[in-house]
Amino acid sequence: MPPSTHESTMHIMMFPWLAFGHISPFVQLARKIIAVGGNSIQVTFLITKGNVPRVMTLLPSTPLISIQPLELPHVPGLSPGAESTAEVTLDGAELLKMALDMTKPQVEDILVRTRPDIVIFDFEQAWLPSLAKPLGIKTLVFSVFSAVSTYIAAASRQLHGSNPTIQDLMKAPAGFPASSPIQHVPAYKATNFLYLFKSFNGQPSVFNRLLKCIDDCDGSIAKTCMEMEGKYIDFYRSQQGKLLLAGPVVPETPQGDLDKIWADWLAEFPEKSVVFCSFGSETFLTDKAIKELLLGLEVTGFPFLVVLNFPRGVKEDEDKEILDSKLPKGFKERVKGRGIVYCGWVQQQHILQHKSVGCFVCHAGFSSVMEGLIADCQLVMLPQKGDQLVNSVLFEKELEVGVEVERNEADGSFCREGISEAIRTVMAKEESQGKKMRQNQKKWKEFLMNEELQDKFMVEFVKSLRDLVAAQENR
Repeated sequence: MPPSTHESTMHIMMFPWLAFGHISPFVQLARKIIAVGGNSIQVTFLITKGNVPRVMTLLPSTPLISIQPLELPHVPGLSPGAESTAEVTLDGAELLKMALDMTKPQVEDILVRTRPDIVIFDFEQAWLPSLAKPLGIKTLVFSVFSAVSTYIAAASRQLHGSNPTIQDLMKAPAGFPASSPIQHVPAYKATNFLYLFKSFNGQPSVFNRLLKCIDDCDGSIAKTCMEMEGKYIDFYRSQQGKLLLAGPVVPETPQGDLDKIWADWLAEFPEKSVVFCSFGSETFLTDKAIKELLLGLEVTGFPFLVVLNFPRGVKEDEDKEILDSKLPKGFKERVKGRGIVYCGWVQQQHILQHKSVGCFVCHAGFSSVMEGLIADCQLVMLPQKGDQLVNSVLFEKELEVGVEVERNEADGSFCREGISEAIRTVMAKEESQGKKMRQNQKKWKEFLMNEELQDKFMVEFVKSLRDLVAAQENR
């Protein structure tokens, strides 16, 4: 929907955290803003030089979008050339935060020179509003997570002090919707949430950074909608004040064809019979978890394609050797012809949309689940960290579009029987639970694929951005 002719040009700067799970939603949001804004919106991406090539391949070729590169300062202990969390260990990711904080003088210079109307930034750069405010630039922190994830880092968690316990995090925060099935989480999930409240290298915790962002900026952005997460959005607003909704920011239809190696292999199997399993580029399973996952897939009898990745620090040419060492004894021979375990990047959306793929085993990342629903795949969720651990409950218990693998509540371990049972449940067409899930999946797929409705979300979001700028200009 093009803008009316009287609308003035609005300049938006976007500044994501250095993780592909954050960069990608920022890119998707930029693409959709440009699509509805016509020639009246310009977007500038602020990103470190090492990530520029990746971002350039994701952004449309248009003079309306430009990239402003940043030099990432050196921090002792950080691998030379590492500029994303996919290239470092967990400790390295904390050093990346320190390095990005050190770009503050560069960012200030860019803001002074370019004077964007709005900067949309990430949780890490809590110092950004202090640079933008004196220049009359509006700032909005963009949460790339679901609204239900406010269970973890709601402002009311401050009632627990700076170091909440596992017992604190097992309980919903004060004010959380009473009708939510997430009133209590098992110990392994709460243990994972502790990371957000920890300080590393004397730096602010994720929780403290987020609270400062919220306190200092002009509002928050969530990539969700009332239809999917209404009560959690209401809670989000009660905790964080002004909140703009961008809608689900549905992934666009992938361009090009599926690589021949995968297209040929998938073509060997009946429609909707293949299980595709992937946990993203930055989620890593333990050796025991890999073994149970693969043995669980084996006993289902379904053909399957599993994508596994390992923490960086492992050289790519060593990945295959490491992967082979983690396979169960005799596994490769037993599943020959119907099962593949692969290490590396694949065209996830293309694979999901292949007619032979019928089930998607994933980590319950919000974007991944959207991709699975759009592709009409049955969902089995094996969440690993952060928001994934509450997303899975939202999708299983409330939207009823998938099944979460049964886990040990103390340590989060799972067994092969849990994997096989979950897959068989969602693939069983005749059982009542399977039928109900298919009905719900069809409903949500139609909702997500309704272009007129999704455009409406983005038009309303862009109007909110314009209103924010106009309020500043009228002061």
